[in-house]
Amino acid sequence: MDRIQAMQVFVRVAEAGSFIQAAQTLSLPASTVTSSVKNLEKYLQVRLLNRTTRRVSLTSEGAQYLAQCREILELIEHTETSLTDSVKRPQGRLRVDMPGGIAHFIVMPNLQDFYRRYPDIYLMIGVNDRQVDLVQEGVDCVIRTGELNDSTLVARPLGRFRWVTCASVAYLEENGIPQTPQDLSHHRAIHYFSGRARQAGEMRFARGTEKISVPVNGTAAVNETGLYIKMCLEGFGLVQLAENVVCEHLREGRLVEVLADWQPASVPVHLLYPHQRFLSPAVSAFADWIAGLVRDDDSADSS
Repeated sequence: MDRIQAMQVFVRVAEAGSFIQAAQTLSLPASTVTSSVKNLEKYLQVRLLNRTTRRVSLTSEGAQYLAQCREILELIEHTETSLTDSVKRPQGRLRVDMPGGIAHFIVMPNLQDFYRRYPDIYLMIGVNDRQVDLVQEGVDCVIRTGELNDSTLVARPLGRFRWVTCASVAYLEENGIPQTPQDLSHHRAIHYFSGRARQAGEMRFARGTEKISVPVNGTAAVNETGLYIKMCLEGFGLVQLAENVVCEHLREGRLVEVLADWQPASVPVHLLYPHQRFLSPAVSAFADWIAGLVRDDDSADSS
């Protein structure tokens, strides 16, 4: 016998004063309601209801039991509601790893918005460009750019970054503006190296179906996005990186896009997390939020 269900049926019968009305309210056969109360009385070894042909009424024991059932059922409902609300409401610690460029130039400028939406999440942001073992390092999810290697992780596509080639005004005034990728043989670039980045020492371009890679002499090689941009602003050479990361510099004229007809291929962005039957509400909330920031550029070529 399901005692909780039996209590619920008994309470409804006592409140309705009728087995038939209780059955209609519960959408159960009258015979099921009658049997449930009888089995409950048999289990308790006490009569709970006085029955007549027209109506049922509580015995003194039944009145006492009714009050206790109401308290128990109310406590169960409150407990289940509290637990459900807790599970549904994003809260708690959330460890997210991401590349520096995304952390500094996309996440950080919008972080106040995240906390206004999800004040109960304690966000731990790991900034690096290396492969992370999520399970071993206690990471809930990680943002990765570029094509993904085979993985047992779930990969949620967030969008694509449109990449641009750009340089400072001072650099272009001194060295001229390249008109074709082949002109880069007379230019300098700041190289970027990492485990997943484009090969240091070359720039890649696409126009329609045509794709080319051009080696470019470098002044230096770095593996941190902030320094990469800083060196470009100081006039050390050309760079290629996500437009989202330098949009403010481009908008305010500190950097100038070149070779716009020969854009680097757009780069996919994913959120990775371990397989789970129930995805954490905090991870789900962060995924939805970051996806809103990583906007697709419909005019960008995808590769």
